[in-house]
Amino acid sequence: MDLGIKGKWALVCAASKGLGRGCAESLAREGVNVVITARGADALEATATAIRAMAPAVQVRTVVGDIATADGRAAALAACPQVDILVNNAGGPPPGDFRQWDRDAWIAALDANMLTPIELIKATVDQMAARGYGRVVNITSASVKAPIDFLGLSNGARSGLTGFVAGVSRQPQLAGRGVTINSILPGSFDTDRLKQGFRANAAKAGVTPEELADRRKLTVPAQRFGTAAEFGELCAYLCSLQAGYITGQNLLIDGGAYPGTY
Repeated sequence: MDLGIKGKWALVCAASKGLGRGCAESLAREGVNVVITARGADALEATATAIRAMAPAVQVRTVVGDIATADGRAAALAACPQVDILVNNAGGPPPGDFRQWDRDAWIAALDANMLTPIELIKATVDQMAARGYGRVVNITSASVKAPIDFLGLSNGARSGLTGFVAGVSRQPQLAGRGVTINSILPGSFDTDRLKQGFRANAAKAGVTPEELADRRKLTVPAQRFGTAAEFGELCAYLCSLQAGYITGQNLLIDGGAYPGTY
């Protein structure tokens, strides 16, 4: 299927690894020029090199910086000639007990996982509407659908973003002019972040990280973890011309782990 987005420009945040990289790669394969951001220069450049080799016809630009800061956002936006596609992404806040979190912890979570996406949406969607096409995809979490008790910072910040998007995505001046805003809610994906969690918690459980991973897989009906590549393909489809009638939605991609009907 030709997604009809060849030649567009995408800003993909936190794209040096994991799900952000998966999105950047899938968009590049569709002929989309990409600006990718991350805090680590080495990993970012390695990803850019891989994308250029995979999709030599597209332009790949890198911006090293923290997208959760005003300077980081300004640099990322300046590197993109026009933002036709915005993929919002940032590392999730740490787990823990809400009794231990102070105001600074909450503000950091809100800055990264709620306010930064909102700032980037604000900076780009009116120009998208003026051109008659725009796609915003927010990478959030399955915890928006089924909150996880020890991920309170993430539950709160990402749910706040979800509520904001539910309203703004339905504004006629956006939805009626070709701009869609959706969120993808990932479950357990085979990323460095997931592996780090297994390494950190294996000793507490008295097992190896591999054994802990195997236990987790058994809780997923698909009996495996998702891949960044298949996540990226969902993102690319949401950015397609064919997906122009999908907006304000939260798409769960978790191998069937969420047990509810709705």
